[in-house]
Parts: sequence; structure tokens; C-alpha cells
Amino acid sequence: MKRLLFIFPHPDDESFACAGTMAKYHEAGHEILLICATYGCKGKPGGFTFTCREELANHRKQELLQAARVLGVNETIFFGYPDGSLAEVDAAELTARIRAHLDELMPDIVVTFPPDGVTGHPDHIALSRATEQAVLQAEQTKPCDFYYVSIPKYYDHCADQGPKPAVPITGKVDVSRYREQKAEALRAHESQIYSVNRAYPGVMQGDIGVICHYEYYTLIRSNGHPIEPKPCGGEIPVIDLV
Repeated sequence: MKRLLFIFPHPDDESFACAGTMAKYHEAGHEILLICATYGCKGKPGGFTFTCREELANHRKQELLQAARVLGVNETIFFGYPDGSLAEVDAAELTARIRAHLDELMPDIVVTFPPDGVTGHPDHIALSRATEQAVLQAEQTKPCDFYYVSIPKYYDHCADQGPKPAVPITGKVDVSRYREQKAEALRAHESQIYSVNRAYPGVMQGDIGVICHYEYYTLIRSNGHPIEPKPCGGEIPVIDLV
């Protein structure tokens, strides 16, 4: 059994990026762990009405816990930083907090956003940097395989465009059998219906046609050694993280 740790800034990031992967490896008998750095208290509340950000934060926490149950997450850890604040958090503090969990959990595989954050969100970028630094430090104790996860089709249905990708995608995980679970996890984040509808139109209404059969990754470090990601130059190979 392997231990996979996914590290993201907001509730719903896990479902957008790699819900199929999480469900796949849970079913295969591996341990799935999730760190969420904020409660997402600045997210648009969809059709809900909240009197304060604390109410929205608690609601989004419960949504994430429901999505985690759908995906078979064994443990969900919340840091509780204010949404939108990670770029202002002392980088050494954020890195040390992640490092402490790496030392405690000793994961075999760590996954987070790439340096561009996929969407360019400052929280995504700050957490990516801190996670990579924490992985480098933790290699003194327990080296792991470290991956960036990308969502190359995120902007297919959006009017805006994302940043130029910071790293090439080097592999894709086949999640064909887990598309319905990914959809169910996305639907758990019902307060974020606007975001889900932008990237995955139809999913909230039960149509999983826009959910890709693959989720996309870049291997950055393996067993304490850097991996230079190189463009595939053709079809992205199917890989297994485990």
C-alpha cells in the first residue's frame, strides 16, 4: 500500500484537478490524504445566502468533506488560512507547516498545482512553491515522488484564458472508470456551481460528457532526485502514479 498526499489551497481544487486519480488509487487499496490550506471563504456562494464569510467557510468545509467521502479520502487536513491570503503568508511559515505534515505522514507520492497554478491564482502559486520547498526539505527524512497536476482543458468552456503553462505535461492517468465519481465530487461543491459550470458545463445537471478520461501530471522529483520535464512531442503517455 502506498500513501498519496494531495495538497491544494481551496475546497473544490481536488475535484477539479484529480478526483478521478484519488478515486482510482483508493479503490486499488492505497491511502489517500488531502491537505486544504483555506476554507474558501471568498468563493461565490452560488444560490446560497450567508450572513458572513465564516458561514460560507463552514459550508465549504462540509462540501469538501462530502467530496472527500465520495473519493475515498482517508484523512482531510485543513490549515485554515484566510482565502486569498497565501501569497501574503510568510513563505517559510507555510513551507514549515507543510514540511511538518510530510514528516508526520511520510507520503510516497505528493501532488500539488504547478508553478503557474493552472489558473494563475496567487493562492495556487504560493502553495505550489511552498509545497515544493517542503518536499525538498523532507527528502532528508523520506524522499517521495513529487508531481504537478494540470488541467489542460480547464479553459475550453471559459471566455478567459489561463497563463502560459509553466511546465510541460509528461504523463496522464486513465480515470475512465471514475468519471462518475469525479462528477459526484464536483456536485458536492454545490455552492461553487458557477465555477463548476464554467469548467464542466452540464455536470451539475448530471451530464458527465465534458469530464475527460484522463488527468494530467508532470513528474518533478523522484526518490530524492530532480526530473527535468520534457515535452512529449506527441501523444502524452499513460502513466500510473503508483
